[in-house]
Amino acid sequence: MCGICGELRFDGATPDLGSIEKMLKPLQPRGPDGWGVVAHGGAALGHRRLKVIDLTENAHQPMVDPELGLSVVYNGAIYNYRELRKELEREGYRFVSTGDTEVLLKAFHAWGERCVERLNGMFAFAIIEHASGNVILGRDRLGIKPLYYCRVERRLRFASSLPALLAAGGVSHSINPVALHHYMTFHGVVPPPHTLLEDVQKLPPGTLMVIDQTGQTKATRYWQPVYGPAPGDAGRGLDDWRDETLAVLRRAVERRLVADVPVGVLLSGGLDSSLLVGLLAEAGHRRLETFSIGFETVRDEAGDEFQFSDLIAKRFETRHHRVFVDSENALAALEQCIAAMSEPMVSHDNVGFFLLSKEVSQHVKVVQSGQGADEIFAGYHWYPPLLESDEPVRDYARHFFDRDHVEMASVLAPEWMGDDHSRRLVEQHFEQPGAQRSIDRALRLDTQVMLADDPVKRVDNMTMRWGLEARVPFLDHELVELAARIPGEFKLRGGGKYVLKEAARRVIPSEVIDRPKGYFPVPALKYLRGPYLERVRDTLESSAARERGLFRPAYVTQLLADPESHITPLRGSKLWQIALLELWLQEHLSWRAA
Repeated sequence: MCGICGELRFDGATPDLGSIEKMLKPLQPRGPDGWGVVAHGGAALGHRRLKVIDLTENAHQPMVDPELGLSVVYNGAIYNYRELRKELEREGYRFVSTGDTEVLLKAFHAWGERCVERLNGMFAFAIIEHASGNVILGRDRLGIKPLYYCRVERRLRFASSLPALLAAGGVSHSINPVALHHYMTFHGVVPPPHTLLEDVQKLPPGTLMVIDQTGQTKATRYWQPVYGPAPGDAGRGLDDWRDETLAVLRRAVERRLVADVPVGVLLSGGLDSSLLVGLLAEAGHRRLETFSIGFETVRDEAGDEFQFSDLIAKRFETRHHRVFVDSENALAALEQCIAAMSEPMVSHDNVGFFLLSKEVSQHVKVVQSGQGADEIFAGYHWYPPLLESDEPVRDYARHFFDRDHVEMASVLAPEWMGDDHSRRLVEQHFEQPGAQRSIDRALRLDTQVMLADDPVKRVDNMTMRWGLEARVPFLDHELVELAARIPGEFKLRGGGKYVLKEAARRVIPSEVIDRPKGYFPVPALKYLRGPYLERVRDTLESSAARERGLFRPAYVTQLLADPESHITPLRGSKLWQIALLELWLQEHLSWRAA
């Protein structure tokens, strides 16, 4: 796990190594164990290293292989790198390191762009072909690892975070109105290639982009799962799907233990993280380090789920760590939490993951986490209405959107209003081939868009702020492909995730499986009171916010007058949503090139 960046010149000039160094500075938390820069022709690469696999300097990056004519920077973990290495050795390749970076480099030389189809893992990389001068950018299938890029004059820069691009200078601070509409409607999600800034884009998940010496780009989507039954699935019943789900998940969990450092688990006490602990214990891994966090209760809404995480920790005899955060400490951490966000992320639990990651990083460098199960096994409340829906776009928007387009007209200042971009996004995704049923279309949209740009991005940003690598077994692409084939009825029964719950009964206690669905609660950011409300008021009434002019003053006044009455369908605070956006803009648009 690391941070990567680079600059490509298209005017024959030498890349600006000063810009690389400026981008590396905000990437330092992602890779506190070392750094490096290399240039070849019109391209330069920068890297910050977190030592997880092959702790020696043989795995130092940027990695250059003059014999093969390739240079690479890479962020992530390839879990099947040992198997790929053996295959490459049989083809005559020699290795000087024992890590996965060199395997990626030689796999690209051996199999070209199609090498990504052989990789099981999470990754973002940039490879320079010395002979052609082409640069290849790649991102893993589910978008677990981030990759942003922007064009500045006759050059292209890329980095693991958006603030790193801002640090190099030359990036316009103009807001992207399409992205703004998505943020305000699609629960804070801004789908790729958009970001809140017009000049900055992000590479979509499962995509390769080839950039030649003239600056021409060609992007290719290399992975797109098909939703619905595969040949031979027609006669399969619940027991068959349950058994295969458990078998594939076992492999996914075991794969994510590949490391030369200890691996822990983020244990919320819910089904998903509890199942990870149970499977690791089942495989013989004793005295696991597990971690939970809790907050104060607000308005009778509990701020922790310790009773369930304690139950699992006791059952499987883990070395369990409870982290309790009072409201005062959470407020003090907000500024740092927002500084850690590559993009504004509205979910209340960002500060929870931020503070939990800080504690976890003092004990381990790698953790497994349960993100993704709700999206691939249909655990959310908006999925049942879509099972047999005749108007899936309407039903999806009604349950998921924070606001419809009519309400948006009372929120945004007139100059920021445009078309109903978010509804059109859903329409376009639902119209794509490869998913016939409404429920499958919704699951595909959430897996390919919402998942990467909400829970997955949140975990990456908050863990990497503390040099902690988070691995997500439920997003093993083989498990995602299997889940896409399972009929919706087997997922939605019993309140959702039914087939996963039935698989879990063979591993963990029923008290955790049959409990009411919980979430990572931070009540103080849902019900804004006291110093939290004052912080929000100061932000939205600041001169910077007034000059930016994104929101209608009357709307801001209405929310500030009674914030607890304005809650989204997904149980978020509408006031916190607009305040978080302004807080992020004030934090990150203060970057200037030194």
